[in-house]
Amino acid sequence: ALLDLSGNHEVKGMWRGSTTLPCTYKPSEGFTQQMLIWSLERDHSTSTIFRRDDFGDHVLLSRFRGRVSVPKHSPGDASLLIENLEMPDSGYYTCQVIWRSENNSLITQEVTTTVTVIKVPVTKPVVRAGELGLTVPAGASTSLTCVASGSPPISYRWFRGTPGGKALLLSSQAELAWDSLRPSDTGQYYCEAQNT
Repeated sequence: ALLDLSGNHEVKGMWRGSTTLPCTYKPSEGFTQQMLIWSLERDHSTSTIFRRDDFGDHVLLSRFRGRVSVPKHSPGDASLLIENLEMPDSGYYTCQVIWRSENNSLITQEVTTTVTVIKVPVTKPVVRAGELGLTVPAGASTSLTCVASGSPPISYRWFRGTPGGKALLLSSQAELAWDSLRPSDTGQYYCEAQNT
C-alpha cells in the first residue's frame, strides 16, 4: 500500500467543459517525488502532455497549453485538470510518478484513465420568474430567465403565444426583461433552448 497511486479507470467529460483525472497517493517519510509525467495514448501513439520535475511544470503538447494543470501545493495530489475539452482529447491518460528514496533508489508507479469526451443534448429548459413572481403589478419591472444544461454553447429564444400556435419571437437572450409592464403584456410566454 506504500506509495500506491489511486485513480479512476474511466472518466466521461462534457465537450467544452472541464474534467479532473484523479491521481493521488499518501506521501510517506523517506520518499520524495522526483518527477510526475502525464501522457496520452491515442491512435496507437503516445505523447507526453505534462511533466513536473526539479525545474518546474512543463506542458509539452501545444494543444494542451493553457488548458491543463496539476495542483501545486497539495502533496500526494498529482491529478490532472483539463479545461475546455475538445473531442480529440478522448484517449488513454497515464499518470506516472517517480519517487527517490533515502538510499537513492527510484520507485515508479503509474495509473491509467480512459477519457471519453461526449456531447450532451440540451435539457428541457426551466423558466425562472423575477423576484415579483408571475403576477406582477402594472408599471413594475420584471424578467423571466430561461435555464437549461448540456454541452455549450446553448442558445435561447423567447416567444409570446402558445407552443404550436402563432408565436412572436421576442428575444434571443436567456433573459426576457420588461422595464415597465403594461396590462397588455399579460399572456403566455415560452422559451426554447438549443445546442449543437
